[in-house]
Amino acid sequence: MADILVLYYSRYGNVAEMARHVGRGVESVKSCRALVRTVPAVSTVCEAVADNIPAEGPPFVTNDDLVRCDGMALGSPTRFGNMAAPMKYFLDGTGDIWLSNKLAGKPAAVFTSTSSLHGGQESTLLSMMLPLLHHGMVIMGVPYSEPALTNTQSGGTPYGASHVAGIESNNKITGEEKQICMTMGARLAELSLKLSA
Repeated sequence: MADILVLYYSRYGNVAEMARHVGRGVESVKSCRALVRTVPAVSTVCEAVADNIPAEGPPFVTNDDLVRCDGMALGSPTRFGNMAAPMKYFLDGTGDIWLSNKLAGKPAAVFTSTSSLHGGQESTLLSMMLPLLHHGMVIMGVPYSEPALTNTQSGGTPYGASHVAGIESNNKITGEEKQICMTMGARLAELSLKLSA
C-alpha cells in the first residue's frame, strides 16, 4: 500500500475541498491510500499553540507523516502570488527531514486557490515547488492529455490544479477544476508506485 500525503492549508474551505478531490484521485489507483492532513494557522500577535487535534477536519500533519509518505500533494491558497504563511511556517520547520534526505526521490504535486483568475495561481504553484525541490522530491504537473485542462474557463494549469474562488471565496469548484484535481491525484499515486517499485 502506497501512502500519499495530501497536505494543505485552507482558510475558507476551497483548498480543503480541492484536497478531498486530490485524495479521491489518489484512491482511484489500486494499492494507494490518501492521508489528508492540514497545518495550523499562524498567530500574528504572539506565539500561540493550537490543540494537537483540530476541532474539525483532518488532523494536523506531523514530520513523521512526511517521512512515511510515498508521495505528497501540497495545497495552499494564494497570498500575494505565494503560499500562505501557515504552510511556509510548517515547511520552514522541516530542516531535520531535509538533512536526512527522507523526501528525496519521492514524487510531489501542488495545488492552489485564488480569488481572481489572474491572482497569482502559477507563481504560487511555482513557489510551492521550491522547498519540495530542495528536499529532492520529483515534481509532477498535469499534462495536456487531461482534456479539462484545455476546456476550463476558470482554474487549472499544467503546473498543478487550481481553483478561482471569487472575491467572496464562494465560487463552487467547477467540474473541470474537480477533474484536474482528481487526475493530478491519480497521476501522483501512479508515479509513487512506479518510483517505489
